[in-house]
Formats: sequence, C-alpha cells, structure tokens
Amino acid sequence: MSLPSYCYNPVQIHTNLKHNRMKLNTTSCALPSRFFFVLLLSIISIFSCASTAAPLLSTDESISKENPFTAKASLIRYWNKQISNNLPKPYFLLSKASPLSAVKTAFFSELAASKTLDSHLSSFCSAANLFCLHSKHAPKKDDNAHFAFYSNKHFSNYGTSRVSGEDSFKNYSGGLNFATASFASYSRSSTDHKEGFSSYAKDANVAGSNFTSYAASTTGGSGVFDSYESTVNVPNLRFASYNSDANNHKLAFTSYVADTNSGNEAFISYAKKGNGDPLEFTNYGTTSNVIGSTFTGYSESGNAANNSFKGYSSDANNPSNNFKAYGFGVNGGTDSFSSYRDSANAGADTFQSYGKNSNLEKSNFVNYGKTFNEGIDTFQEYGKGSHNQLTGFKVYGLNTTFKDYARQGVTFSQYTKPSSSGNAFVGKVKGKSENKRGFSGKFFREYMLREGKVMRMPDIRDKMPVRSFLPRVISSKLPFSSDGLTELKQVFGATDNSSMEGVLVNALAECERASSPGETKRCVGSVEDMIDFATSVLGHNVVVRTTKNVNGSKKNVMIGKIKAFNGGKATISVSCHQSLYPYLLYYCHSVPKVRVYMADILDVDTKAKINDGLAICHEDTSAWTPGHGAFVALGSSPGNIEICHWIFENDMSWTTAD
Repeated sequence: MSLPSYCYNPVQIHTNLKHNRMKLNTTSCALPSRFFFVLLLSIISIFSCASTAAPLLSTDESISKENPFTAKASLIRYWNKQISNNLPKPYFLLSKASPLSAVKTAFFSELAASKTLDSHLSSFCSAANLFCLHSKHAPKKDDNAHFAFYSNKHFSNYGTSRVSGEDSFKNYSGGLNFATASFASYSRSSTDHKEGFSSYAKDANVAGSNFTSYAASTTGGSGVFDSYESTVNVPNLRFASYNSDANNHKLAFTSYVADTNSGNEAFISYAKKGNGDPLEFTNYGTTSNVIGSTFTGYSESGNAANNSFKGYSSDANNPSNNFKAYGFGVNGGTDSFSSYRDSANAGADTFQSYGKNSNLEKSNFVNYGKTFNEGIDTFQEYGKGSHNQLTGFKVYGLNTTFKDYARQGVTFSQYTKPSSSGNAFVGKVKGKSENKRGFSGKFFREYMLREGKVMRMPDIRDKMPVRSFLPRVISSKLPFSSDGLTELKQVFGATDNSSMEGVLVNALAECERASSPGETKRCVGSVEDMIDFATSVLGHNVVVRTTKNVNGSKKNVMIGKIKAFNGGKATISVSCHQSLYPYLLYYCHSVPKVRVYMADILDVDTKAKINDGLAICHEDTSAWTPGHGAFVALGSSPGNIEICHWIFENDMSWTTAD
C-alpha cells in the first residue's frame, strides 16, 4: 500500500522527548514510530469501516470522490453506519466538517491532551477554521481619525493628551455577526477633543464593546453615540470609569441600541468625579426586546452633573434597568426622566441608594413607567442622607415600592391609579403590533402559510462567523462546562472581561441552563454528536433539512406550493441552531407537537421560484414566556395560539423520513 497523499507534501514531524511534544516542519515525511502505529491503526479501521458501510448515495459527486482520510469522509462513513435510509447525504451539513488533515488532527489532538494547545493558538485557529480574537489590534495614532467600514479593533491609549481634533467612527463593524471593540484610556487627558460614533455595529448579531477609562480627565469636547448598535441581536456593552474626572465633556446617546433583542449594558463609575458634565440619553433602547441596563456609581461624587433620560426604553418589551448608587455624593446635579419606559410592555426598574448623600440634587420623573402591561419599580434608600433634594413624580406609573425613601422634598402629581379594567395604561398601545420593528416577519401564524399568500420574509441570513466543527478527537479533550472556564480561557486566549470571555460564558450558560418543560436538549460541537442526539430522539430513519438559500430575505415574498412532512401531522422534530463559540457549535433540542413544511418561495412580481423555505410551526406554546418576541409581534399569550417561523440559513431541522 502506498503512503497517504499528505506524505507527498514535504511535511516532517519531530518528536521532542524532553517536552513530549510534536511540532510540524516542512522538510520531509518521517514519522515517529508511536505516531505511525496510531496512524496505521486508523488506516486499517478506515478501510474496515468502508468495506461494510452502506452504499454511498448522493447527487454531489464530490462526496463519492472524497479523499478517505479527510474529516468529511469520516463523517460519511459515520452517517452510513448510523442512518438506516439511503436518502442523499446532506451536503450543507457535511461541508461543515473540519478542514484539518489527518496529520494536523493528530498533532493538535496531542497538544489538547497535554493542555498545551494555547502555545499554537494562531496556527490552530487558522488551520481548523475557528473564530478567535487573540491578535486583532488597531495601530496607535494621534492624527484625526475617520474610521469608515472598519471593524473589530482594540484602541489602547489612543488620542492621549490630544488638543482639539476629532475622531469619527462611521459604519464601524456594520452587518457583522460578532462586532467587538475595546477603547482603553481613549482620548485620556485631552482638551476640546470630539469623538463621534455614527452607525456603529448596525445590524450585527452579537455586539460587544468595552469602554474603559474613556475620555478620563478630559476638558471640553464631546462624545456622541448616534445610531449606536441599532437592530443588533445581542448587544453587550461595558462603560467603566467612562468620562471620569472630566470637566464639561458632553456625552450624548441618540438612538442607542434601538430595535435590539436581548443584551445588557453596564455603566460603572460613569462620569465619576466629573464637573459640569452634561449626559443625554435620547431614544435609548427604543423598541428593544428584553434589554437590560445597569448604572453603578453613575455620576458618583460629581459636581453640577446634568443627566437627562428622554424616550428611554420606549415601546420596548420587558426592559430592565438597575440604578445602584446613582448620583451618590453629587453636588448640585439634575436628573430628568421624561417619557421613560413609555408605552413599553411590562418592565422593571430598581433604584438603590439613588442620590444618596447628595446635595441639592434634583430629580424629575415625568410620564415615567406608562407601560401598557404593568411594570415593577422599586426604590430603596432613595435620596437617603441627602440635603435639599428635590424630586418630582408627575404622571407616574403603577406598581411601585418605596423603601427607606427621603421624606422631604418629594412631590407626587397625577400618580397613576388602577383603571376599572385593571390596566393602568390609558392611550394607544404601540407595542402590540404584527409589524413591530425588530420582529417584522420573524413570526407568523399557520394560516398564513398558504399558496398565493404574500408575506414579509425576515432577515434569514447567517451572520455568524464562518467556522468549522472540530474533529471529535480534539473537542473531546477540551472542557465544555463553566467549571472548565479557566482552562478554556487559556486555550482560546481570552483575558478577563474580554469579548472572547463573554462568548465562552454566554455559550456555556445557554448550554447548561435547565430544559424547558417537554424539551430535551444538547449542545453539539461535531456532526457525529449531532447525529447521535437526533437518532436518540427520532430513531435511525431520519432526514435533516434546511432553507435552501437566503433569497427573499428582508423582502415581501409569495408562497408557492407547500409540502407538509410526516403527513402534516403534529410530530416531534429536532431543531439545531448555531451558537457563537470558537468552533462550530449547535444548540439542538427536541421540539414536541410541531408541523414541518417546505414551501416554494416566489418573487412577488415575476412569480418565479427563488427559494425553498423550511418552516416549523409550534402547535403548543403553553410553556413559552409571556414576554417572548412572538407574542410581542403577534399579540396573544402562551398556549392560546400556534407560532410559526422560518428556519434560518445554516440552521436545520431533523424529522423521521417520510
């Protein structure tokens, strides 16, 4: 038998006995005896499996001609062993197999086993087609900067001690799956310096930014966040010591995180010890879904701070804001909350030690908390220990708890009382609309899935970074739990509070959360694991499907012919959705009582077929939360209606074969 094809390339593997580690070079094709023995056993196993496998059936010739030593060929053999039917192989799934050769797979597997994979992180990420953030830095620069169509950079000590000038970030990280940036000591000790963030990370999937000691000790100038992270799926922002010790440095947040879904923003010691710093939040979190903000030590020990929240969390779904030690020790500050949480659905705000130990602090709540579903507000030690504090509540919402509240200088005017219907909100309900921004077309009713129906197709494009699965021989040697986070951070070069740490933490938390009633779930990092999970739920006679392409995305389309699988009966399926992680990771879960359809998607004008759209309808929504985006978009409540949605690009659904 001739040597494998990879030996025709000038590859050499040396054995370092002292460190028990192999490293690749590019000179010859000599193999250490131990590795050659393991490789020989693998070759014997490969041909043994190939001789007994089911015949290879596929319309794609590249599968039948696949090099037997590739990861894709291994997956085909595993598929033939586990799947009992002879239907065509799902090329869209097999194409996600690892690009690593047998030699590199063995090499990186050895490093993973010895916990030294981080020593070759750059080459590992490149060869295995992973998503890594270990070496992306922006150059240092002191001239005026205009960043257009710029993405995923880190700025450290940028613009320090600048006098005048302006930096602008326009179309920064737009449309990316994972937009990340860090601004550390940016514009520190500058004078009359302006920073403008316009259309920052718009339409991104996951957007994470860290502003640490940004604009600290500045004098004059301004920072403007305009259309910042709008229509982002999961915004994740950190402002630590932002604008601290500044003097009259104006900050304005306009159309900040509008139309976003989920996410969290944290403002820690924001504008601490500032002097005369006007801070404006206008249209912050408007029409967002389940957005959370935390303000800790905001304007702490500041002098004559002027903070205004206008249109904050308006039209949002279940926003949550926590103000802790906000305005603590402030002298002569003014806080204004106007149309705060107006027309939102529910929501909860907590004010703890707000304005505590302050002097001449003024707070005005005008048209605050006018939600169309009752929200919750809690005030604890509000204004405690303050002097000459003035606080006014005008047209304030229902269901509020005041504990240890300052008894002097507080006025209530037109405080909302319950109506006869039990709903405190009087006026137009803006939140309950089928066309509510952020959910347009994402969810629909089953009756809408009929031939000739014109409907809005949501943005079904996959915005995740392009990644591949890891071979199971490597992924099995890496921890995948919160208990192993420290080791994972070392492997993937994630520092504390970094964007990559957030990626790891979020994925692990989602995979480790308790299953919903009736749900069976598993996170899988290899096709083999996905096959194992799907067959454990559905049996071995299964088929996997996805939407063919992204044509029609974000447009009105016409529904053509429709095919209902499994006889159109309510059945069980296994749906798999991508999670953001260094290697390709899917969250797979069994979904009971669903109907699965494949519909021809037609161009509205020409009636020509442009796509095959896979749709799934959940017949039982009784276990869903009332604040789910589907109910925000369509109205109703859990258990009262069925909910349908399209399967997005690169997501998939498994069912038993017809």
